[in-house]
Order: sequence, then structure tokens, then C-alpha cells
Amino acid sequence: MRRQLTLFVQKNDAKYIEDIRCKFNPQQSEIINSHVTLCREDEIENIDQVLHNLTQLEQKKININFGQVARFDNGKGVFIPAISDNNKFHQLRSLILKGVNDNPRRQEPHITLMHPRNSTCTDKIFEQILKIETPNKLTFNKIAIIEQEGNNTWKIIKEIELIN
Repeated sequence: MRRQLTLFVQKNDAKYIEDIRCKFNPQQSEIINSHVTLCREDEIENIDQVLHNLTQLEQKKININFGQVARFDNGKGVFIPAISDNNKFHQLRSLILKGVNDNPRRQEPHITLMHPRNSTCTDKIFEQILKIETPNKLTFNKIAIIEQEGNNTWKIIKEIELIN
């Protein structure tokens, strides 16, 4: 069983992102909707402390600015990297991981379009993706606790609203 904290892209903002994912990485698209991973499973093993920290949050919505799509993992994968400093994202991670890991690793927010585990980007596919408009700024107003058993679809266990 795997558990993560995730910021899902709101449906009205996800149209073009989901179109890319469905066309070029349908397997990943079926497993999980477009998102930014907030905390990975190895960071939230002490789930009781993480849940406590989540109840103490007074965090406002998070805005993340995104750049141009790019390739990673020797060109096999495609993602939309965040740009700028993303201090609010890193502060939120620190608040969630307080008492669990007071010096969390630096994790750069991004949205994966093609996961190299179950797709391979080619130059032709990448040229097609570059022609599709992707958002340059997204607002996230919920944190989702999600679980995956084996290779099955990720399920939302709980959502925490971020204050307006």
C-alpha cells in the first residue's frame, strides 16, 4: 500500500493537460488524474503526526507558476516544471512534515504528462505536445491524501481544504 499527499489540478484547469495524458500516456491517466505530488510515501510514514499537522494548517490556497513542457529521464518522460521560487509550496511541505522530518528534501513541483514507467516520448510526440497550450499558473485549494494498492488506481482517502 502506497500513500502520498497530492495537489490535484482542478477539473476546469486540467482539460489540455488531461488531453495530453489520455492521448500519449493513457495507462498513467487511468491510474491517477493530473496532479502535483506534495509529499511522497517515504516522507509520510509517520501518518499520525502528518494527519495531526494537517489539522493544524492555516495555509491559504497555493498558486504555482509553470513553465514550458520539458522532457526528463533521458527524454522518455514529459512534464510541466514549476518556475519561480515556490516558497509557499515548500513552506506547506515543512508545516506538514514538522516533527516528522524538520529538514525535508527539496522537491520541485511539477505535473507529469508522460511517465517513463509506462510511456515513451519520441521527438514526434514531443513536437505535438509543444503545440498544445498548457497552463502557466494553477491554484490548488485542497490537499488529498491518496492510496494505491499494487498498480491499481489511486484512491482519495481524505481531502483537506486550504483556507481562502
